[in-house]
Amino acid sequence: MKAPRLIIVALIVLFFNQVQSQKGFDHYVWDQALLLNVSEDGKVDYNGFMRDSSQLYKYFKQLSENPPQEDWTRDEKLAYWINAYNAYTIKLIIDSYPLKSIKDLEDPWGKKFFKINGEWYSLGDLEHKILRKFGDPRIHFAINCASISCPVVWNRAYTAENLQTALDQQTEKFINDPIRNTITENVVSVSKIFSWYKKDFKVNGGDVKDFINRYAAVKIENQPKKGYKDYDWNLNEEAVVTPAFVLD
Repeated sequence: MKAPRLIIVALIVLFFNQVQSQKGFDHYVWDQALLLNVSEDGKVDYNGFMRDSSQLYKYFKQLSENPPQEDWTRDEKLAYWINAYNAYTIKLIIDSYPLKSIKDLEDPWGKKFFKINGEWYSLGDLEHKILRKFGDPRIHFAINCASISCPVVWNRAYTAENLQTALDQQTEKFINDPIRNTITENVVSVSKIFSWYKKDFKVNGGDVKDFINRYAAVKIENQPKKGYKDYDWNLNEEAVVTPAFVLD
């Protein structure tokens, strides 16, 4: 009888080793929902998210019951909170869909409408009390406010493994996007994100211009005209294409 007992012990040890190696959070459900319902250019199919709501609410349950732990790495924690912000923004929209803008809702960033580990949160709580305190201004190009002028929604989940590369890519994409920023030799007109969160971009002794120049294809020097673009708060949704019917 000793051999079977040794096998059982070995299996138990193996199981606990696997559990230890799987610390953190698995964002697979959210990743699949994004692939199905967000286009490559960041347009969101809110009807699609509503059709797949069972998977979406499965992810909300996972978020609620598995908050970041002390032994998680910084990137695991940051990926968790970015994904949570974006997922709950989708929830906020589909709970009142259809609508033209997130600003049609009453206090969209102050409303406490979801729980994590038994505590009520708002989107503003996640952004200002958690995400901004990481001290990484690139988070402003990873979280999305469901609006056209916001940084585009990435159609993949952020993970500890892809986070640093993804943050750089999303930041570079946003800064060099002519719809959201105009940076030429003669004109500089950038997103109001750089005004609203100006102090967040003052890192390593630099300022907003220094941060932009790290990623911009055209560097900002001493342009004669500077300003901020109007912010388009219309919903960042995928256009609904009505099929054409041909009568014989």
